[in-house]
Amino acid sequence: MTEQGRAQYGRGEPLGASYRLVDLLGSGATGEVWRAEHTATGEHVAAKLLRAELAADPTVVERFVRERTVLLGLQHPSIVRVRDLVVEGDRLAIVMDLVGGGSARDLLAGAGTLPPRDALTITAETLDALAAAHEQDVTHRDVKPDNVLLATPWTPGTTGDVRVSDFGIASVMADRQRTTTGLLGTPQYMAPESISQGRSGPAADVYGAGVMLYELLAGRTPFAGPGTDFAVAYRHVTSDPPQLDVPAALWSAVSTMLAKDPAARPAAADAAATLRRLARQLADAPALRPTSDPESFAEVERPATVVRGVRPTNETPAPAPTAGADDAGPAPELGQAGSQTVFRPLAHPPVAPAREPEAPARSRWQRPDWLTNRMLGLGALGVVLVAALVVGGVVWLPGALGGKGTPSAARTAQAASAYQQDRPLPTGLSTTRKATVDPQAGTVALSITYAAQAATLRGPLLEVVPGVGERSECPAVTWTGDPTAGDDVTGARNQPSVTGVDVRCGWTLSDVVVPAGEDLTVQATVRLSDVPDQAGLQEWLDAAGSATTAAVSDQSVTGTSYPVQRLQGVEVRTPDRTVSQTTLPVTLVPVWPSGADELNPLYRSPSTGTPSEMLTDVAGGESGVRFADGCSGALAVSSDGLVVTALSVAPSCTVRATVGNFTDLESSPFGITTRD
Repeated sequence: MTEQGRAQYGRGEPLGASYRLVDLLGSGATGEVWRAEHTATGEHVAAKLLRAELAADPTVVERFVRERTVLLGLQHPSIVRVRDLVVEGDRLAIVMDLVGGGSARDLLAGAGTLPPRDALTITAETLDALAAAHEQDVTHRDVKPDNVLLATPWTPGTTGDVRVSDFGIASVMADRQRTTTGLLGTPQYMAPESISQGRSGPAADVYGAGVMLYELLAGRTPFAGPGTDFAVAYRHVTSDPPQLDVPAALWSAVSTMLAKDPAARPAAADAAATLRRLARQLADAPALRPTSDPESFAEVERPATVVRGVRPTNETPAPAPTAGADDAGPAPELGQAGSQTVFRPLAHPPVAPAREPEAPARSRWQRPDWLTNRMLGLGALGVVLVAALVVGGVVWLPGALGGKGTPSAARTAQAASAYQQDRPLPTGLSTTRKATVDPQAGTVALSITYAAQAATLRGPLLEVVPGVGERSECPAVTWTGDPTAGDDVTGARNQPSVTGVDVRCGWTLSDVVVPAGEDLTVQATVRLSDVPDQAGLQEWLDAAGSATTAAVSDQSVTGTSYPVQRLQGVEVRTPDRTVSQTTLPVTLVPVWPSGADELNPLYRSPSTGTPSEMLTDVAGGESGVRFADGCSGALAVSSDGLVVTALSVAPSCTVRATVGNFTDLESSPFGITTRD
């Protein structure tokens, strides 16, 4: 039977008060995805309707309503935007942007494997979306190629096209603690802790992205093979992923994302930065040939328990345990292995290992079995050694405990490290800060990584580097670029009289260029008057990030300084009325924290002279500007997308625009009349 034949709903059915179902796009474990039409505007969107049994669950409905604000606020260029949530009778639906370029799964089906550059780019942009969601305490829980959509049909080297979907399903189906007594996810992509303990969090999302990266490179998931999907899932816990024939640096990145220990995996933002660097280094590397599933897997090395003793003469041998059966009871039956999301209760919860039966009580004067003559001899030798250590301790212990001039004194200062990440800015700039104490030099190494999304971003940028404590002096800072990339960033004290931004301990970073879809690392050496410990270093780094964010979002600041960090939006302005067969004047007005600035426009069309410096900083110049007809053919746009002409009479028209990372911009309605 076709998907359409299994559909719970029919074409043309209304969905809420604003939408109508058009055609079924697909179905899965949690519901059906339909193309829907907005009845007022005719715009097509995607609507995911949850299955009837889920919609009938009061707990699911409660979470659905509770998560509305979170889902609608989850805005990021690499996340499929949630437009609306519909609660109507026995229907629950999530209305989203319709993404028309297919999915990473479709891409794999057509190509088999991807070149490392493309696999790394797709995964890095997926991690960008995950990092933004993690900032808002939202985890995805089902990262896989099926849920990674593409804005346009894929072409090699493309950046900025990834759109991650189904964040809404994760939020609705899971509680705030991100724990569960069942399996929610796809066994091929589930993290070990999700399978063995039912725990899921940001680290599990990174693991799922690592599995997807492996699959994009190899054409199969790391633990695909014979057996049910329970057998496949348990390999995530017990087996090592087969190594791929890729450069060592790439395999290191993949295996780190697939670490069994969640704490050993990188944060999503860190992993994205690493993959982008590798994508640049491996730009010319060819794709691997698709490989078949292995017949067996190398087991993870784990400590084994050895029991020695006398076996009873009539003991019946215990049956050999099945692979992966760590606890008693039958394994949950999950059916054949596949890439479908499952949401099923575990057949039995994890249980603690049973205690071994106690040995029979011994006679009061019976020597224990373990107390052999050899053990007695070793015990006597141990007594002699302990006595020697006690005597020698009079000489050795004072130095070992850190007296002045001893080697251990230098070890009392710990090389503490801290990490902090800002939320992505509207311009597409993401900022990650790391700090590491150098106890020998008494300094802090500060590393700031800037990442761009859809457009190349340029400086100047503002960074606040405070002292330790509110009343401390501003520290001395030495700035350098990323030596591996040949960058030469310069830093100078922020001048409030020039920039209009009055902030203590502020620095202006010049010559910063972050290419679209890539990142740039700026490094600094900070000499603090009081080198902090681990907790103090994290507090200091958080204070630096908070102070920088507060400075660039200050509503009292006017002017055009630091546009990459301060620009909040762009308004598309046109006359209220224009004449057909004439060029339409269009002005792009920047919106700062203080409001729209009509006196200093970003761009005017048709343009004269060179683009403004602001436009160059946030969109790469005119190449980052594109206009489009929002009037069903009443407007014509030049081939370069920069000049709009009114063609025919229309009572109400709009112009759509894209400016760098600002997409879906639209003017207020205007009319087109004749000259008469």
